[in-house]
Amino acid sequence: MSAKRYHFKFISLTIGILIVLIGGAFTSFPSLNLEASADTPPGPDRYTSILVDYTIYTWWMARFTDNSFVCEIITDHEGLPTLDEVHIGCGEDIFDDWFNQDPCVGKINQCNGNYIYQVDAVPSQREVAVELPVAEAWIDIEDCYPLTTIATNLCEQMPKLVITGFEPLPNEETIGISGRIDGEPFSCDDPCRIRLAPTDEDGVNLEFWAYSSYGDSSKTYEAQVRVKPDNGGNPDQTYWYVDVLSSQWTGVPIASCAHSWESFPPVGGPPTWLTTPKRAQDLSTKIPYNYLAANLILAGLVDANSCANGGLFEDSFGANTCGLELAYPAVTEWQNRFDNLILEVAHETGVPAQLLKRLFARESQFWPALYEGGDVGLGQLTEDGADTTLLWNYSFYEQFCPLVLSSDRCEKGYLHIDEQEQEMLRIGLINSVNATCVNCPLGIDLPLADVSVSIFGHTMLANCDQAGRIVRNVSNDAPGKVASYEDLWKFTLVNYNAGPGCLGDAIQATRDNNQAYEWQNVAANLEGVCSLGSDYVEDISN
Repeated sequence: MSAKRYHFKFISLTIGILIVLIGGAFTSFPSLNLEASADTPPGPDRYTSILVDYTIYTWWMARFTDNSFVCEIITDHEGLPTLDEVHIGCGEDIFDDWFNQDPCVGKINQCNGNYIYQVDAVPSQREVAVELPVAEAWIDIEDCYPLTTIATNLCEQMPKLVITGFEPLPNEETIGISGRIDGEPFSCDDPCRIRLAPTDEDGVNLEFWAYSSYGDSSKTYEAQVRVKPDNGGNPDQTYWYVDVLSSQWTGVPIASCAHSWESFPPVGGPPTWLTTPKRAQDLSTKIPYNYLAANLILAGLVDANSCANGGLFEDSFGANTCGLELAYPAVTEWQNRFDNLILEVAHETGVPAQLLKRLFARESQFWPALYEGGDVGLGQLTEDGADTTLLWNYSFYEQFCPLVLSSDRCEKGYLHIDEQEQEMLRIGLINSVNATCVNCPLGIDLPLADVSVSIFGHTMLANCDQAGRIVRNVSNDAPGKVASYEDLWKFTLVNYNAGPGCLGDAIQATRDNNQAYEWQNVAANLEGVCSLGSDYVEDISN
């Protein structure tokens, strides 16, 4: 394919929301007139052909009685021909007779039917079409610093959005960036800098793509950009909070599910329980967990023999006052032993670190064992919870399934494999977070407990996607258009704790009652045993 190069010329463009600055050349004027040509891009078009060595195998089918030739079968792989190859080479009638014939027993020349044998193998070459890696475009901002590692961006001056192309092929390069801002076209050199201006709560829609010297373009990407001013309590100072929702965003990651929800976090950043601090030390807690103290005493990590009943209540489900006092240093150390892992998983998945830590505290008090009733691990995973994870987090399913089933079975997808295979996956996932180990120190497999932190992060991703889908299906709108970012996380916790049935019924009742999709309304519509989900959410979020 011959390369063709695109050339960009400047034409007048004035955008009320965004001011486009081309190729890093800025000047301090309120708007900039640019020539732009942003026709629909061609998209990626990268295929080539290569010569591949292979072997042509020739097989004949012959009769047992006289070895006479029946038909010829051509294959391009080692081993016997497949049934399809026999059918193609010999035709339906001969295939049916051969497939249904009785096995040959005794002397071969006395058997009825046909047999297959290889007669030739010839080296050969053929052209194979290969798809080449395509150009990409990525988006970031300049002149800002993050408030936290997963939240929003705070800028002391009006920031600039930067779109940068990437060309993976040697001897090729990206030669320009184009796009549309709320439908208005723009074009600029690579990298393309866009000076932002204040937006409303919904932000502005941005489409963008990169052109390549190869003669094609990247895919068309989308972004939603919100810029909101704030004085931080100082009337003489203006700050800018900037949030970008896009698959191509390379800056401070916004919390997970915000993109699929189409929901920005609150201006100024989310509430504490939905944040991820920069340091693991900022996750540290010193709560005197009674159940955790009892388990540390039972495991022998704390010697409470000087206390009545060995520091435990009669039922052993908790530590008495003396036992809790002796165990408190170990309780404090233990409840913070997973903090570094929680922070890593927060960066890996985008699930807020504070949310994960509070969830573990509520579910297990950080004791990652098997509990009465079948709930398992730090986050108390159940079989229904495992089902949600495997169904709603497809990228996790792709990684986990081959650990249990063969790759060809996994390719069918969780919904399309046998029910027995689904059960095997669910049980395998539950076992992967169950750190109970009778032969391990303390009765806990600590490396397995550590690995389970990531699994629970991916489980929470599955729940926020399912919760968002429930809201979307009932409201017929994007979740972020009808519910706040914080409330969508609360719906996610209901989905995790009480299940999608409880959440779905409450969301539907909220609509039937013509109520806003706000947490207090949805919580009031959780009925029966589902109402326990309200206390669960309040405990974690408060």
